[in-house]
Amino acid sequence: MKKIPYGIASFEKVKEEKRYFIDKTRYIEEIENIGSDYVFFLRPRRFGKSLLISTLQALFEGRKELFDGLAIYDSWDWDVKYPVIKISFGGVARNREEMLQDVKNIMRQNQQRLEVSCPDGYNVGDCLQYLIEQVYKKYGRKVVILVDEYDKFIVDNLDQIEVAKEGREILKDLYTTIKDSDEYI
Repeated sequence: MKKIPYGIASFEKVKEEKRYFIDKTRYIEEIENIGSDYVFFLRPRRFGKSLLISTLQALFEGRKELFDGLAIYDSWDWDVKYPVIKISFGGVARNREEMLQDVKNIMRQNQQRLEVSCPDGYNVGDCLQYLIEQVYKKYGRKVVILVDEYDKFIVDNLDQIEVAKEGREILKDLYTTIKDSDEYI
């Protein structure tokens, strides 16, 4: 009997373990065709946003084997693969230092996966900008940026307003960097 993928945010794991999966991939093409470079998904907790992010990552990376039998399989151009920078603020950071360390870890994971390194001494915003530009140059394709748990630094610290404000500033630095890197995204 198939299991429900409750709490699993990895599309690859859901597919490999043959868990129940409601195929909504036909809607991805609709999202692609809405004419905006930025799409924001707002849904309640436990509504599958992280699984959708993982699905989009696999799709843009051209992992065709994971989509066999799904609606998008025959209509997606599998010859076009995009480099993906995935940013997920899923951890619980309770002060500015932990937040910065989380972002540095996220940047390091992306650098390792994409085989591009930021120079030493770069702050997180500069590193993200460098990463976006260098990934674009290395792969010769626009970069897909997927952000999950986009506001967690703030929401997790609403009981510490000053810490939440520091989280907001860190996120603002990152999101401004993304906005300013439009030509590569």
